[in-house]
Amino acid sequence: MTELENTGDSTGSRETSAGSAISLVQRGNLKALEKTLRKQWRLGQNIVLCWSADERGLLVIFVPHYFLGNYCADDAEHKGNEGFIRDMISGTRRKTREEMFAVSKRLVVAPTFIKLSTALSEEPRVLAEVEQLIRRYGLSYVESRAVLLFDIVEFSLYTPFEQASQLNSLSYSLNSAYNKLLARGIEINFARTTTGDGYYIWNRSLGSDANIELFYFMILVVADNAMACAASRGNTVPVIRTAYHIGGHYELYQAEGVNPTVFSYIVGDVTIELARMVDQAAAKQILIGEFSTQLGEEAAGAGEVSTPGFIAACNRGLSAVEGSHLSNKVMSAINCRLSEHQAEGDEQVSPRRFRIVDKHGLEHYAYNLQLAVDLQSDVLHLGLDDAKLVPGLSADKNVAGKKNLEREQDEQGEERPAASAEELFDDLAGLLQKRQPNIIED
Repeated sequence: MTELENTGDSTGSRETSAGSAISLVQRGNLKALEKTLRKQWRLGQNIVLCWSADERGLLVIFVPHYFLGNYCADDAEHKGNEGFIRDMISGTRRKTREEMFAVSKRLVVAPTFIKLSTALSEEPRVLAEVEQLIRRYGLSYVESRAVLLFDIVEFSLYTPFEQASQLNSLSYSLNSAYNKLLARGIEINFARTTTGDGYYIWNRSLGSDANIELFYFMILVVADNAMACAASRGNTVPVIRTAYHIGGHYELYQAEGVNPTVFSYIVGDVTIELARMVDQAAAKQILIGEFSTQLGEEAAGAGEVSTPGFIAACNRGLSAVEGSHLSNKVMSAINCRLSEHQAEGDEQVSPRRFRIVDKHGLEHYAYNLQLAVDLQSDVLHLGLDDAKLVPGLSADKNVAGKKNLEREQDEQGEERPAASAEELFDDLAGLLQKRQPNIIED
């Protein structure tokens, strides 16, 4: 679970940003709504699922915080319930009156009526504020979003002063990357949350453009950190390992005193995958998760793409950030690629997919990203090159060919060959959580 730094949910900021567009009457409605929601919320005992406009106020469905866990239990009786809840708490929470009572009937929960002094306006800004209030006192689900994880290597071995310096240095790299993108006309609305020894980062905006912009952001952060490491003395600048993935997550607000915090928390498939990848990554390595995502119409190869297709689209668009300055040098060209391999007897080169076995024995898949940044007369290489990937395995063409054969057999639904002694040994190393990267070519 991660905590999001979010400064845009407070009543004060709402009045500042929207005060000129929202009338005093409607601002009064919003304050009355928030007061009632806070009272019914009861320090986190209840959460809001959805709402519907009424001529005299709002209809809202509250449920106890434990209700969804019971309703979505993983058994035959509750099959399909989690999908229903996910659909309901994804995107806009507003329902029509008919939809509201259909939800009420399925959940066997009566709607709560919240009376307002006047009817709620249909102005977009007012409705957006209502949606934000409902989210703050409820639970949300995002089906697809890009998230980054920057992790400081061997963080616990440093002194408290060195730890504080390293977190501050990494934080500066984040802000520097933001300013570089802004100077190129790209304003990324990124959210930052500390994990203790690093940061989770994501774009508050959704969509393929937001995901690609977060990828550019990652490249600039890694580059800035590498230059800072080269120029630093002592242990004031961190050595990091990085992971990027696109997936789903839940978002909720925790109780703090008598109010929900202005910080939201996320937990879901995307954060789990990132944590598993980074846990087994080497210092300075950049891992990209295995995912499928949509590319917008403006991108070449638009439509549903897998990880290699997404990285190729990002690489084609990197000219958007070329010309940025890094340590007083101009980044004249930036190129990224996934590590590749060629199976024995196969003339075609393809991206290398790596298998990561976590401490629970579960498998996750990722790709190794390599970057080359032209800095006038110098070239800055980022990520791990092929020579540093799983010594003794990456150069074994017979192993690569065997793994490629296993993948083809899996796709055809045939029985997979038994694991070799070498594979079993590497899997065991993963279960014991050895410090060296437990990454096996698939």
